[in-house]
Amino acid sequence: MTNTMDRRRLLSTAVLGGAGLAGASVLGPLAPEAALAAEPVKLEPGAPDPNFAEGRVTSITGTVVLLAASDGALHRIQVTNGTSIWKFQPTTFDRLEKGDGMYVRGVRLPDGTLAADSLWANIVNLTAHIVSVGRNVLHLDHHGRRLVGHVVPGTTAAVYNGTPAISDVSLLRVGGHVQVIGAWHPDTNEISIATVYAAN
Repeated sequence: MTNTMDRRRLLSTAVLGGAGLAGASVLGPLAPEAALAAEPVKLEPGAPDPNFAEGRVTSITGTVVLLAASDGALHRIQVTNGTSIWKFQPTTFDRLEKGDGMYVRGVRLPDGTLAADSLWANIVNLTAHIVSVGRNVLHLDHHGRRLVGHVVPGTTAAVYNGTPAISDVSLLRVGGHVQVIGAWHPDTNEISIATVYAAN
C-alpha cells in the first residue's frame, strides 16, 4: 500500500533546521551533509533567523522564487549568479520547479527579499529502518510511514560504521536502521538517496 506523504510532514521530521544552516561561502562544497554540519547562528532564544527561509515554491518569476513557508509566511527569494543550488546534486536555477520544497540561506535585503547564497531543493535528512531491499530501491519505514528510497547508480553512496563513503549498498540489510540524506520527490512518498549511513 502506497501512502503519499505531504511535504510538511516529511520535511518537519528532517534534522535540517533554519538555525543550523550556513551559506555555501562558509561551507565550501554544496554537499547536503555540509548543510547539516554547520554551526548554529547565534540568535535570541525563539527568534527566527532572518537570513533563512523554508517553504514550498508557489511561483518562479525571472530569478525571484516565492515560497510558502510551513508556518504560513511568504518569502521572496532572489537567486543570483552566485547562488549555490543543490537538487539531489549541485545544479542550476533552471532545474527548480513549482512545488519544490526549499531551504534557503542568504542575506535579507531592505525590502524583505532574501538574496540567496545557498539553496537546497527537496533535501531530506531522516532516520528509518529498512523494510525490504530491491534492485536499486530501499523500502523504508520512517516513524510508521513507508518511504521508497531510490538508489541512483553512480551517485548514491553508503557509509558503514563511519568508514569512507562507497558506492556499494549491498551491505544494507532488512531491519537495519539507517540515516538517509537525499531528495524528496514532491507529492509522493519517494526519495532519491544521496547518502545512506548504516551501522553493520
